[in-house]
Amino acid sequence: MQTHDLSDLWPLIRQHLSDKGVALETLGSDEPCEGGVKVVCVSAKLGESLEELGRSPRDQVVMVRVDEETMKSLDSWVQTGAVKSRSEAAALFIREGLRLRATELSDLEGVLRDVDQAKQRLREAARRVLGTEGEANDEEG
Repeated sequence: MQTHDLSDLWPLIRQHLSDKGVALETLGSDEPCEGGVKVVCVSAKLGESLEELGRSPRDQVVMVRVDEETMKSLDSWVQTGAVKSRSEAAALFIREGLRLRATELSDLEGVLRDVDQAKQRLREAARRVLGTEGEANDEEG
């Protein structure tokens, strides 16, 4: 592995990011990057996330199918002793992935609220058309 003087690192980092489509000049702007590149800051302390995960009960079950490579990665995390099981590893990385995409999820949740409100207006209009305005439908949702 090559070693570089610290003064040499910044141009190398800049070039590498540029090669990946990240324009440093636009990172602070609200304009979307061309190519859908997202730059995020991730805490290097995965242990803090693991501790946080352990402070709340994990009583919700999600069954998920993964590819062989993902399974091997989960198994590797278990083998390190950092996590107790595949389930704990999966829960940790699902949580981390959701944190990385929190902004996008927030945007989607706003749209989902709009959709729910539109559905409610549609149900109300249908009840008016059918003449059943005062009746509640147990199957709404």
